[in-house]
Amino acid sequence: MSKRDLKKYISELNKEQLEEQIIELYDKFIPVKTYYNFVFNPNENNLLKDAKLKISNEYFPQRAKRPKMRRSVAQKYIKHFIQLGVDSYVIAEIMLYNIEIAQILSAERPIGNELFYKSMFTSFNQAVSFLIEKAILNEFENRVVAIKNKTIAQNWINAFEFNAVVERFNY
Repeated sequence: MSKRDLKKYISELNKEQLEEQIIELYDKFIPVKTYYNFVFNPNENNLLKDAKLKISNEYFPQRAKRPKMRRSVAQKYIKHFIQLGVDSYVIAEIMLYNIEIAQILSAERPIGNELFYKSMFTSFNQAVSFLIEKAILNEFENRVVAIKNKTIAQNWINAFEFNAVVERFNY
């Protein structure tokens, strides 16, 4: 069904029928329920706190002995926040937090997995692109530069790539 067809269908419904359909969507589909819960109670601080807790648990698990270090956990939250229409500053915060928490782990113990470094660079590149796109890079520039500096200090195998990204927006 096209958007045009949907609009036509909706315009033919009376108020009660439309209300029934929205309630049915709310009951049947978790994403619809999540969306409406956020719209009517947009507590971004709680969302951010929960996301940070889950992400930090990937690198510093409470129960397991070994960290899983899955970038996909943070990516799910970022995608979810974007879908909900969460403030760009909150999304940027979670993007940078994911890299910073990985750097804390990297400082504590060496990570031999080359994919880890590649994954963190992908996250970094996406975060910087997001910050530029939303015109909020100035507010987060210190953290971006700090991340780059830590990659150099910790001798990450791709520190030069982080440096190249930062140099691009400095000129």
